[in-house]
Amino acid sequence: MKIANKKVTAERLVKDALAKAKHFAEYNIFTYLNEEEALKKARKIDARIARGEDVGKLAGVPYALKDNFLSPEGETTASAHILQGFVSPVTATSVAKLEAEGAIMIGRTNMDAFAHGSSTENSYFGPTLNAHDKERVAGGSSGGSAVAVALDIVEFATGTDTGGSIRQPASFNGVYGFKPTYGCISRYGVVAMASSTDCIGFFAKTPEDMDLLMSIASGQDSKDMTTLPDYYNDEVSTELNSSRARVGIIKDFDNESVDPEIREALKTKCDALKSKGHEIVELEMPALKYALAAYYIIVPAEVASNLSRYDGVRYGFRSEKSDDLDALYFNTRSEGFMPENKRRIMIGNFVLSSGFYDAYFLKAAKARTLIVKEYEKAFKKCDYLLTPVSPNPAFKLGEKVNDPVAMYLEDVMSVSLNLAGVPGLAIPAGKTKKGLPIGLQLVGPRRSDKNLIIFSKELI
Repeated sequence: MKIANKKVTAERLVKDALAKAKHFAEYNIFTYLNEEEALKKARKIDARIARGEDVGKLAGVPYALKDNFLSPEGETTASAHILQGFVSPVTATSVAKLEAEGAIMIGRTNMDAFAHGSSTENSYFGPTLNAHDKERVAGGSSGGSAVAVALDIVEFATGTDTGGSIRQPASFNGVYGFKPTYGCISRYGVVAMASSTDCIGFFAKTPEDMDLLMSIASGQDSKDMTTLPDYYNDEVSTELNSSRARVGIIKDFDNESVDPEIREALKTKCDALKSKGHEIVELEMPALKYALAAYYIIVPAEVASNLSRYDGVRYGFRSEKSDDLDALYFNTRSEGFMPENKRRIMIGNFVLSSGFYDAYFLKAAKARTLIVKEYEKAFKKCDYLLTPVSPNPAFKLGEKVNDPVAMYLEDVMSVSLNLAGVPGLAIPAGKTKKGLPIGLQLVGPRRSDKNLIIFSKELI
């Protein structure tokens, strides 16, 4: 990671990053460029370095902030019309930790509005283009962050992962993307999607950079009661030397519904692991077939609850067509939410409604418990799992945006990790014949985050 010093100034790093951001404007990566504040911060860091003062581990490193992280710099819109004009009075814990180490936010990145989507086509600001093919999607919901790193605009970017929203765009754009164990990083100050599956993570270019970012951002936070003690920095890492790891391959994920080139990439990586002395273990995990259905009941239920606060009264967009309070609520929410937001609100309210709670939500919660136990059973037989992130490489813009079921099926291999709370790292695994990146995900048991990142070096 490029750190400012007396040879390379923070101001130079920031200016270069901003210039690249403008050069790649057609990709629609950023919803806001933080030019003035970023340059001010860079000059302060350069002055501290000139005085010989100690600076942070990320001093002068430019980064991109997914637009659902609260910060007073620029509007936090979550790429949604209903949050237009909202400038946060608070800073997300994860942002505060990064900036305490000297990282400099150069801009906010585009995303599916409220993180509802797998392509960044559900953004109020329009879609972000794939870093390798401008006719294809960037993935979602953290598409802008993935492309900002893939095009080398910034060294790293933040993301959120509720069902694959870091890992899938990382896979589509050929970078590393990490979803930690649930509770590893504080969610305080991040716009909520589904509170029981939301995870804060990063996009980076190397496992070493990812390890550094995780060491900074992880840890308990009194403002988020779901955070875990800082096991990441306390963990005794098992640096791999002559030790053998057992890597599980899920047979249920290796079938004809998966693109042949992705299946071949998985086989290639397995062969490489075998050649290094690691053991490949084939597993059956039948409960995972319930994951997608359970996810799209549990998550919309939580979405409907979390989005109920947006009413046009206290902050954000307010409809001008309203004569009374009922009309204000109705018109603000009708005009402010994207179609996918409305779809999830309606599904969520339906599965929670009287007469349907037991039939849908309660059954999904029971299926979630089965999925948690399935992962626990799997990790008694292996140390890690290696699977595709998505059944397909990046698809074309407009190809699935009007077919919600087809779009949801893109998440079939990623959502189970969020339901189980286990960590997953998307790793670059080559390209298709058309030049599209292929990503695989390395999965570990809960709280194995550091060892997972270290082991990923075996797959380079």
